[in-house]
Amino acid sequence: MADTVAAHRRYLFRTAAFMGGYIAINVAAIFDAFDDAAGWGAYALGLAVAAPVAGQIWATLMLMRESDEFVRGLTAKRFIISAGLAMALFTGWGFMETYGGAPHAPGWMIYPLFWGLYGLVTPFVRDSH
Repeated sequence: MADTVAAHRRYLFRTAAFMGGYIAINVAAIFDAFDDAAGWGAYALGLAVAAPVAGQIWATLMLMRESDEFVRGLTAKRFIISAGLAMALFTGWGFMETYGGAPHAPGWMIYPLFWGLYGLVTPFVRDSH
C-alpha cells in the first residue's frame, strides 16, 4: 500500500511538471509569442508542445510500473479502453469530414479527448479482469 501511495505521489509530481511545460508553451502562444514562427522554427514549436504530452504518457506508464498488480491492471484497462474509444471517435470524425463535410478537428484534439474519455471510463472500470 505504501508503495502505491508513493507511486501516485511521483505520478502527480511528474504530471504537474510535464503539464506545467505544456501550459507555459500554450499560454505563450495565446499571447502571440510565436506568431512569427515559420519553417523549421514552427515545426520545432509543434514538437516542443508534443514533448510534454509524451512525458505525461511516460508518467502514466511509470505509475503502472511502480504500482501493485491491481492498480497496474486497472490503470492499463482504463488506458486501453480510453485509447480505443478516442481512436474510434476521432477516426469516425475524420471520415465525417471526408464524406460528410463535417468541420475540421485538429489532430491535437485526440489528446484531450483521450483524457476526457479516461475520466468518463474510470468510474465504470473497477476491476482488472
